[in-house]
Amino acid sequence: MIESLYGTIAEDSSNLSTSTKNNNMNNNEYNGWTNYATWRVNLEILGDIQFEDKTSADDLKEITEDVVFSQYDGMNSLMYDYASAFISEVNFYEIAENINEEIKLQAEYDN
Repeated sequence: MIESLYGTIAEDSSNLSTSTKNNNMNNNEYNGWTNYATWRVNLEILGDIQFEDKTSADDLKEITEDVVFSQYDGMNSLMYDYASAFISEVNFYEIAENINEEIKLQAEYDN
């Protein structure tokens, strides 16, 4: 058996089925986050933003979409579809909760 990002693949060519046991990003925690997409967006898109006020999941999704699609020219719909599918897997509520908790802790520390 071969473990991959896409699930478990049988090495024996007579059994070419794949297991989706590990294929659904929603069921795989990643580095303490709901899934890989949530971890990656938090790390690479939202992680460097200094939030001073509480934020919402909707605000974070809008920021992410602005960053990802800011240079989208409408020509490559496949890229747009893949990016949209990835973003749809992100748990923006979890990221917002984390950011808001950090804001709260910083306010308590400052006072």
